[in-house]
Amino acid sequence: MGEKIRIGALISGGGSNLQAIIDSCENGKISGQLTFIGSDSPKAYGLKRAVEFKIPSFVVDYPSIIREFKEDPSKVSLPADFDLDELLSKQSLVHGGGDVNSVKFFLTTRAVAEAKLLQEMEPYPFDLLVLAGFMRNLTPYFIDRVNLDRNNPRIMNIHPALLPAFPGLDGYGDTFRYGCKIGGCTIHFIDYGEDSGPIIGQRAFPISDDDTIDSIRKKGLELEWELYAECIQMFAQGRLKSVKKIFTLDNGQEVKRTIVEILPKAK
Repeated sequence: MGEKIRIGALISGGGSNLQAIIDSCENGKISGQLTFIGSDSPKAYGLKRAVEFKIPSFVVDYPSIIREFKEDPSKVSLPADFDLDELLSKQSLVHGGGDVNSVKFFLTTRAVAEAKLLQEMEPYPFDLLVLAGFMRNLTPYFIDRVNLDRNNPRIMNIHPALLPAFPGLDGYGDTFRYGCKIGGCTIHFIDYGEDSGPIIGQRAFPISDDDTIDSIRKKGLELEWELYAECIQMFAQGRLKSVKKIFTLDNGQEVKRTIVEILPKAK
């Protein structure tokens, strides 16, 4: 099967996608091996999976960091390479019209937490970082220190909707409430926005009048487990190529996008 890639994972909860990735590494669907599992919550059930499969794990307690900074910012050490102006110029998670101080608070506290994440990850070299239900937006501070080559991103995420529709926390719920007749899931690389990175793969399922939010989630999860493994394996095979393209609309406007091309399997 060739050399296995090293995979790091970040989780926030139960880690069903994490389990699917572990299983796919075990049964050979993914030519890879989990090198660490990190979480933003000590209560994440996925940490028990790490113990069961003897995978190194750690926790960076985001709520405690945010609370401590809110109570007394002077007691929180900022990363030595922290540059708030740089983060403000790059980020597209928070758009114009919001409270500037709130945006600064968000970026600063996240960078403090992300610096701790990077510190915990340092002993475990990895080729690909997968977000398996990690419910925190990553800022440019973290992304730039993982994506050392901007042309070859290596942070992969799964989203419970057919992006670019319904970004955010509740993709399946939004799909249901909007009355969509088709739902689905998306695997994409992370960029500076919220669920806006270049799409790697998607799967869709029909929605009937009898469906509920719970049945839609069930349908989606079954597809997520398959799709995530397939996309990780394509990364392991070197088949994912990020390409910058410029599209000209009928009105003459130019739209710049980074897309993922899937290369054929090596013979």
